[in-house]
Amino acid sequence: VTGNMAIELTVSGDEIMQAKTHVGYLHRGFEKLFERRRYIQCFPTCIRMCVPEPDINEYNLARGTELLSGIQSPPMADWIRMLVLEMARLQVLLRMVPGQAGTIGLGLGAQWGLYYRELILDRFEELTGGRIYHMYILPGGVRGLLPDGFKKRLEENLVKIETFMKDIDRLIYTNAVFKKRTKGIGVVPADWIEPYGITGPVARAAGYKTDVRKDYPYLFYDQLDFGYNIEHESDVYARFRVRRKDVDTTISLLRQIMAKMPEKGEFKAETPNVLHWKVPKGETIVRCESSRGEYTFYMVADGSMYPRRINLRGPSYTHAIAVLEKLLVNANISDVSAILVSLATCPPEIER
Repeated sequence: VTGNMAIELTVSGDEIMQAKTHVGYLHRGFEKLFERRRYIQCFPTCIRMCVPEPDINEYNLARGTELLSGIQSPPMADWIRMLVLEMARLQVLLRMVPGQAGTIGLGLGAQWGLYYRELILDRFEELTGGRIYHMYILPGGVRGLLPDGFKKRLEENLVKIETFMKDIDRLIYTNAVFKKRTKGIGVVPADWIEPYGITGPVARAAGYKTDVRKDYPYLFYDQLDFGYNIEHESDVYARFRVRRKDVDTTISLLRQIMAKMPEKGEFKAETPNVLHWKVPKGETIVRCESSRGEYTFYMVADGSMYPRRINLRGPSYTHAIAVLEKLLVNANISDVSAILVSLATCPPEIER
């Protein structure tokens, strides 16, 4: 779930006295690489800043380029973008929700979850040609319309996933051992949320109503019916409960999008030649709600074919370093994995 990162622990018996996060084992220097690539060439690079959920990077980069260039993507493209982003969220949650139990030794749910995640990856492969990296969202819109029968096949997958989540509830959600190992563990105090910049499910598990899709609506999220999934205990179990609710919310959003989106329409606005595109001088900020929380790009253009600066601010840097290092002090060494996974970190996002 977390990738190539290490946590150096100083222990006294099985109690942790100090924790230090070490990154640098994975991809590095994405932001500097952007400065040496044309805008269109940044897409194969940006998606690697979070392998499990690459589409949020595609959207932010594409939207930022559009804002700097004064381009508006067609409505059809925005509906498809929303569909892609929620599909990406769902496949991440299908790893994370059952995977949380794997951190205490209950690996069966995680294995089940990978199969149902594959159903969504099947739809990604059908739509984009790729299972993990898609490069489907581009400046001006998307690469194409939905294939014939795509909505029907996605709905069939959603029905199977709903049935699967009932099994997960029986296996994990009401499991006495899982509750004992996660309740009261890794409690993030509510007064940490704003000073540390904690976002997403970690903040919502502490009672904070925060979601970029509702607080700063983008695409057509303001036309969809959904709320904040909130808990208050702010421990590992509460974060699990929030993400479990997020699965149901995401399935509902996918169905609303498929019902509301037009059947046909332009899927891409006219753009300059991507190999000779000189983006006008300026700066902009684009943000979206990832499965881990608020995900922001700050982009600066100097009028050339290359970005002057692209800076990523995602939740992993805060969650995996500032919060985790403090949260692990006085914790039991057997709870490290559960706490880490519950914070939902993505190391490439840190090593950007």
